[in-house]
Amino acid sequence: MSDQMNKRSLGQIIQPYIQMFDVPLILIVSMILAVGTVTLYSAGIDFPGRVEDHVRNIVIAFVVMWIAAAIPPQTLMRFAVPLYVTGIVLLVAVAQFGLIRNGARRWVDLGVVVQPSEIMKIAMPMMLAWFFQKREGVTRWREFLVAGLMLIAPVGLIMRQPDLGTSLLVLAAGFYVIFLAGLSWKVLVAAAISVAASLPVVWSMLHDYQRGRVLTLIDPTTDPLGKGFHIIQSTIAIGSGGITGKGWLNGTQAHLEFIPERTTDFIFAVFSEEFGLIGNCVLLFLYLLLIGRSMIIAANAPTLFSRLLAGAITLIFFTYAFVNMGMVSGILPVVGVPLPFFSYGGTAFVTLGLGVGILMSIQRHRKLMQS
Repeated sequence: MSDQMNKRSLGQIIQPYIQMFDVPLILIVSMILAVGTVTLYSAGIDFPGRVEDHVRNIVIAFVVMWIAAAIPPQTLMRFAVPLYVTGIVLLVAVAQFGLIRNGARRWVDLGVVVQPSEIMKIAMPMMLAWFFQKREGVTRWREFLVAGLMLIAPVGLIMRQPDLGTSLLVLAAGFYVIFLAGLSWKVLVAAAISVAASLPVVWSMLHDYQRGRVLTLIDPTTDPLGKGFHIIQSTIAIGSGGITGKGWLNGTQAHLEFIPERTTDFIFAVFSEEFGLIGNCVLLFLYLLLIGRSMIIAANAPTLFSRLLAGAITLIFFTYAFVNMGMVSGILPVVGVPLPFFSYGGTAFVTLGLGVGILMSIQRHRKLMQS
């Protein structure tokens, strides 16, 4: 009897902490993490300590996830403006006296090195969701114009660093909120026409390496040992995997070091070579489950703020996966976007973990409101 009581009391102690997590969502994320860790072990076999660091990053992401899940959406809404303003200030600081690495000025030293553009991936949709929540029921073209200006400011600062990949992710995150807030399709068509008309101007503003990425996408064989090397080798790896793959640890493209950045941006090529088309279908199914569960949470969210924020986070997951798989497969330019919960990385893991935690917070507090 005493043992049963001890077990019961232990369960009662642990239960409140476990209840923070949405079970379907955490299971899906855990399965993607498991597959990603197995693939990373193979891809990073020549990088001592890479797997250990990856596991550490997963633990940190889970801690961030748990903390975010414990914070009510109403409290998250209060952080929207301060977080956005802090991100803008830090982006300006980067432009003025940021650290330069590999020709890019993306970091600022505050005692610890910080990359403010990563903050904006979450701060931007939070800010716009807060903005439309405050104007619920009175949304007019002026509100969408103001929202657009709030979005353009950080995106412009990030592009100047230059960091095309992150700027596109922040732009997408903000656009999703504006779209979900009720942006007219007529406006979208007009905007698309305007963007198409401005392409010559945009092209002239791109850096040489960014133009090279677009030209290489069209024909990577024009520079097979230079700018086209990434795409050529990754597509060879994907194609050589066939239906069933070469088997775990047996990928020749990866282990003969033909695939660049094989533990980060191009880890999908390693996975495709070793697990083939069947493995790719399983991975795509897991991402569809992640997006589907996130969409259910967004659809059932009780407030406009939580619906917009959850919807934007869901579409961010989709954008990460689509852009990464697209660039590795050679159908999109190489823009340095990691595969979510799969690629090796620290900051991206924290950002993604925060996003999942926010979704769990929205789902958990919706249940509390209904009970």
